[in-house]
Amino acid sequence: MNVPKTIAIIMDGNGRWAKAKGLPRTAGHKQGADTIRTVALHANKRGVKKLILYAFSTENWKRPEDEVRYLCKLPGLFFNRYIKELMENNIQVTFAGELERFPADTQKVIRKAVSMTEENTGLELCIAINYGSRRELVLGIRQYAQQVANHQRANDLDEDQLADYLMIPEEIDLLIRTSGELRISNFLLWQIAYAELIFTSVAWPDFDEEQLDRCIEEFNHRDRRFGGIQS
Repeated sequence: MNVPKTIAIIMDGNGRWAKAKGLPRTAGHKQGADTIRTVALHANKRGVKKLILYAFSTENWKRPEDEVRYLCKLPGLFFNRYIKELMENNIQVTFAGELERFPADTQKVIRKAVSMTEENTGLELCIAINYGSRRELVLGIRQYAQQVANHQRANDLDEDQLADYLMIPEEIDLLIRTSGELRISNFLLWQIAYAELIFTSVAWPDFDEEQLDRCIEEFNHRDRRFGGIQS
């Protein structure tokens, strides 16, 4: 079975999962963090090269203050609990987004996880945090324009070169969104140009190894022509 090299997941449904069980939304986020561990380990075992998880968008600052505070603490809780296991499984941690807006402690724990795992050669687990795709494109274009203005490069940008200015340069093979919503929500708008999209009704806290395998199996039934025709 062909395993997609790059998988991106919009991890949706934590709050609704908690509400359905009569629990606070933070309980859904906690369970969702545990699901990250489950899915990352399985993706690594399946041979996925990069797993990009939409953990906190640029729009999530609009949520209730107590929920935002908890989400800011969640990376510390996650990495303190699972960094040893990630290391044992040769998983490399990276992040994409403007980390500087987060509390200093949150920044420190994420940068520490990145530093500790930078020599690992298995799955790259990329956490998209304070990330928005439109913002990513604006920042990349600004950087390019500044280089042109400073005569550091010619005004000859093409599609392949634009990727060098993005936080996430890889093209996505498979994009999954959990919990039944049918939208992209400002995630990897450039990178998913030819991605296969799968929307599942399963809430993120219930998404497990079997669910990931089903998505990979569905990916294998897609006819990926990239604008051409089937031979």
